[in-house]
Amino acid sequence: MPQNEYMERHAKLYGRRLDYEERKRKKEARLPKERARKARKLRGIKAKLFNKERRNEKILISKKIKAHQEKKCKKLDEKVEEGAVPHYLLDRGLQANAKVLSNMIKQKRKEKAGKWDVPLPKVRAQSDAEVFRELKSGKTKRKSWKRMVTKVTFVGENFTRKPPKFERFIRPMGLRMNKAHVTHPELKTTFYLPIIGVKKNPSSPMLTSLGVMTKGTVIEVNISDLGLVTQTGKVVWGKYAQVTNNPENDGVVNAVLLV
Repeated sequence: MPQNEYMERHAKLYGRRLDYEERKRKKEARLPKERARKARKLRGIKAKLFNKERRNEKILISKKIKAHQEKKCKKLDEKVEEGAVPHYLLDRGLQANAKVLSNMIKQKRKEKAGKWDVPLPKVRAQSDAEVFRELKSGKTKRKSWKRMVTKVTFVGENFTRKPPKFERFIRPMGLRMNKAHVTHPELKTTFYLPIIGVKKNPSSPMLTSLGVMTKGTVIEVNISDLGLVTQTGKVVWGKYAQVTNNPENDGVVNAVLLV
């Protein structure tokens, strides 16, 4: 169990107070009055943020209500011209308000879902010991809070290193890459495109935030030079691609475009 779930752990081991449900119910009953009091008192930016949260909640509630209404089906009464309908066919009326999806819409949804089938669905997880190398610092070389990244990374154009005293992760210049060989699966052509950013590293969110590119990482590349346009005629600027090689071994980033 994660370290921060100590309250859940305590509840599982020792149970809850006898009046827990009653106190919870009363607290929920008081909530609207507390919110109203808060809304009257707040001023400035806090009031704006508070009202924005309430607005989002109301939108979600209205969407849920609408979805429930769409689920309800009203049946049209059919006129029986000749003969009585058997009792087991009485509930087979025409559905008027049911949300029925046509085959074309279903097909479009399937195509849309199929677009995000990544070329490498399963990749080996990278451990922290493999990605980071411990660096000793200080006059006595006893402090070991710094980490050197041993994998290929991407940093933006405006990236500036922190002073050595405050730098936690060191991304070496030799392992920084800002371009990738991206293959278009339908055109069967490879392009050398600039990288915009690292969207997701499957190993961990920390590697994603550091811009570490390992096998299976989803990156965003600039495809404006390819001249791809949308149905409305706008030029497609950025698209996702998945890294298919081990860049730290090959010295280049190879990826397949997700079309």
